[in-house]
Amino acid sequence: MALDQSFTGRVYPPTSTYEVSREKIREFADALGDANPLYRDTEAAKAAGYPDVIAPPTFLTIINLASINAIVTDPELGLDYSRMVHGDQRFTYVRPVRAGDVLSLTTHIDNIMARAGNDFINLRAEIAGADGGPIATTHAQLVVRGEGA
Repeated sequence: MALDQSFTGRVYPPTSTYEVSREKIREFADALGDANPLYRDTEAAKAAGYPDVIAPPTFLTIINLASINAIVTDPELGLDYSRMVHGDQRFTYVRPVRAGDVLSLTTHIDNIMARAGNDFINLRAEIAGADGGPIATTHAQLVVRGEGA
């Protein structure tokens, strides 16, 4: 079943916020096996010019994944989750995510297309802080393999 291309251009506003804590940053860095002191040591982060510890660049996957799942599980979209693979992921930062940030995420479906029997859906998430100022933009491409793939 092909994806419903009329979903292109849809915007999903924030439904909640995510408060970034030092502990969540440390847990994420541990999962990555990254001992960078900027992710763990407040004094090291301050010495580097940050007000608190910062998060690894892929930390935003935590909140981004929930918004992607809300879209791909919408039955009207027609996406067969069992045939979906992750095609691409990019992060563009205005500034690093840091402990104490309260993040909100607005997700956009930028494009849906079919190519070589597969469907591609391109998603963009604008991530803002509590003051509404931009922190980062994420881009994800999901590929839904065709029946014969």
